[in-house]
Amino acid sequence: MTAINEFVKKFYVLSYYMYLILFIFGKFMLLNFYKKALKVKQSTLNYRTLSTSSSPLLCFSSNDYLGLSNHPQIKKHWTEAINLYQSGATGSRLLSGNHDFINAFETQIALDKHQEAALIFNTGFQANLTILATLLNKQVLEQEPMVFADRLNHASMHAGCQLANVRQQRYQHLDLNHLETLLQKSHQSPHPKFILTESIFGMDGDQADLEGLAALAEKYDAFLYVDEAHATGVAGTSGYGLTPDVKGRIHGVMGTFSKALGLAGAYFGSDQVIIDYLINYAPGFIYSTAQPFPLLYTASKTWEMVPHLEKQREHLQYLSHLLQEKLRYLGIKTATSTSHIFGFVLESSGKTLEVAAILKAQGITVSAIRPPTVPMGTSRLRIALRANHTENDIHQLIEILSKCAHFFEQ
Repeated sequence: MTAINEFVKKFYVLSYYMYLILFIFGKFMLLNFYKKALKVKQSTLNYRTLSTSSSPLLCFSSNDYLGLSNHPQIKKHWTEAINLYQSGATGSRLLSGNHDFINAFETQIALDKHQEAALIFNTGFQANLTILATLLNKQVLEQEPMVFADRLNHASMHAGCQLANVRQQRYQHLDLNHLETLLQKSHQSPHPKFILTESIFGMDGDQADLEGLAALAEKYDAFLYVDEAHATGVAGTSGYGLTPDVKGRIHGVMGTFSKALGLAGAYFGSDQVIIDYLINYAPGFIYSTAQPFPLLYTASKTWEMVPHLEKQREHLQYLSHLLQEKLRYLGIKTATSTSHIFGFVLESSGKTLEVAAILKAQGITVSAIRPPTVPMGTSRLRIALRANHTENDIHQLIEILSKCAHFFEQ
C-alpha cells in the first residue's frame, strides 16, 4: 500500500511539472506571435510608444482647438459639479447612471444640431463603432445594406462597418462624381443605402461638400451619416459644426466633446426613432457605465459657451490663413487643408519621423501620422492649430519648417 501511495504521489508531482512545462511553452509560443507582429511594426517604422515630455514644448499635435482644456471657467464648472453630484455614474444610463441634466443636455444638443433627438456616448470611437454596427444590422434591415464611404474616413467608421460585417464601397476622397457613379449602379436596388463621411477630415483638414452629399442622399434615397469630431466647436454659423447649416438634410451626425471642447465624450443626433433604437439595441451604449456626472455637467456648460467663442474661432481662422500663406511662400504643399488642420504628405514613415524629430529638438511637437491611421504607402506630418496659439508661434514653426523644406519636395 505504501508503494502504491508513493507511486501516486510521484505521478502527481510529475504531472504537475509536465503541466507547468506545457503551460510555459504554450505561453512562450503565444507571445511569439505578438512579438512577430511588433517586429513588423518596427521594420516598417510604424512602431509606437507612449512618451511624455518634462520640458515645455510648443504643441501643434493637440486637438484642443479652442484652447479650452485649461480654461478657468470650465475648471470652475468642474469643481461646481463635484459639489453638486456624485463623482461616478455608478452604472449604465439604463440603470443608475442617468440624470435629468443629462437628458436636458441631449435635448439641447439635438436642438443645436437641428435633429429630433440626441444620445451621449463615452468616446467618439465607441460612438462610431457601436452606432454604425447597430444601424447596419442585416437582421434588423432584413437585407444587406449598401455602404458608400469616403476612403479617408476615420478608422472608427471603418471598424463599425467591419463589426456589422458589411462591405464598404469606398469612393475617392471628396469626389462626389465618383460617389454618384457608385450610387447610380445600385439605383434600382432595394437594399438600404448609407453614405458615410467626415465633415472636416482629421488628417488633412479638408471639408466635405455637405450640400452636395445631402443632394445625392435625397436623389438616391440614402441615409447620410456625418462625423463632426473635428468640426464641433470650430466650424459653422453657430460653432456647432457644419451640419447645422444643412438644416434637416443630415440623417445622423456624430461629434465629440474631446477635441475643441477640451473634455471627453461624444454625441449622436438623429430622428427620435433612431435614438430609441440605439438605446434598445446598441451594445456599446447599453453595456457601458455612463461617464462621470462632473464630466457631463461640465460638458453641458462648455456646450453653452460655444456660440460665444466667436473671437476664438476668428483668431483660429486667421492663424490658419497665416500659416497657409507662409507655407505657400516656402513652397511647401499641404494636403488640401481648408481649416485649422494641416497634413503634409511625405513619401515614407522614415522621413516623417525625421522631420518630427528635428522639430522636437527645437521645442516644437507635431504629429507623425503613419499607417494604419493613413493608407498604406503614405505618411503625414500633421499640424493642428489652436485658438491660444499666437502669431509668434506660427513664425517659430515656419522658421524650423523652412530648414526642413527639402523633405517636402515631391
